[in-house]
Amino acid sequence: MELIENVLIQSKRVLKDTGSVFLHCDKTASHNIRIILDKVFGRDNFQSEIVWSYKRWSNSKKGLLNAHQIIFFYSKTRDFKFNTIYTDYSATTNIDRILQERERDENGKSVYKKDEDGNVVIGKEKKGVPLSDVWDIPYLNPKAKERTGYPTQKPVLLLNQIIRIVTDEGDIVIDPFCGSGTTCVSAKHLKRNYIGIDKSKDAVDLAESRLDEMVITESELLNKGTESYLEKTEKQLAILQNINATPVQRNSGIDGFLKEQINGGPVPVKIQGDYETLEDAIEKLEKASFGKGYDYKIVIQTKESVTSRLFGFESDVEIIKSLELQAKERSKKSAKAQRAV
Repeated sequence: MELIENVLIQSKRVLKDTGSVFLHCDKTASHNIRIILDKVFGRDNFQSEIVWSYKRWSNSKKGLLNAHQIIFFYSKTRDFKFNTIYTDYSATTNIDRILQERERDENGKSVYKKDEDGNVVIGKEKKGVPLSDVWDIPYLNPKAKERTGYPTQKPVLLLNQIIRIVTDEGDIVIDPFCGSGTTCVSAKHLKRNYIGIDKSKDAVDLAESRLDEMVITESELLNKGTESYLEKTEKQLAILQNINATPVQRNSGIDGFLKEQINGGPVPVKIQGDYETLEDAIEKLEKASFGKGYDYKIVIQTKESVTSRLFGFESDVEIIKSLELQAKERSKKSAKAQRAV
């Protein structure tokens, strides 16, 4: 613990007044680490106890399976840099809670705000839910491309999240126990300057090698976390990400909303399902949007349209073909043109 305290003292010395420190530890050391951090940085500069939650399958001996570790977040001063990160709404969040403005009634109860005509007021543009202090980031699996075999290696995504919170491009990130170099790899990836320190030559050599190769595991599960997989498929999440939309769970008629409103109003998005006709998708979106006052509505067409009804119906829904469908149609046209020649 004396080594940790000395390193923290020197870390505080070189930190800017707007800087912060993150210290990762497990259950065996967290209580002692917290005391040292309070001593060096002061209790008033404690910001968060971050819980890194993950699943690891193991034949645990008697007792509870370890499924989380702690990361302490302290700032040097109260004037620290902080960038708010927004995450997707959880699967249990009602769409109305996302879209409609709320206020307190005379009894202090939270209710939907209404205008003079009794209509529910649509809320302002929302970016999502601010990042909490519980981070659901999977452990690196044994086959991950970025895995080096170093015993304490962390996923790059974990360091990405830490670095994004308290730094901007061009800032300096220091890791006095850099180990396999994950912090430096993350900093380089995010266009930050970095300094890594380790007493082990093997660790330094490994870190330098990783910085040359810059191998980072690309995984939707790592990028989104497990909550995003409760209902939405990887394909649906990719489509919503491509159009800059926030996913919505538990709604068969609306898959998401554009993150940027149009003319001050939210824009719902429905993705045509594998077993849905285009008309089915439009109808589901219309029903889910009924009475909400949406000026714009979008259906993402994912397959060639086949009319399923004897009589069509009018709709003001905007139909946009998915990138995959556009590619398939271009491929067919190209093949047809070649046959014609």
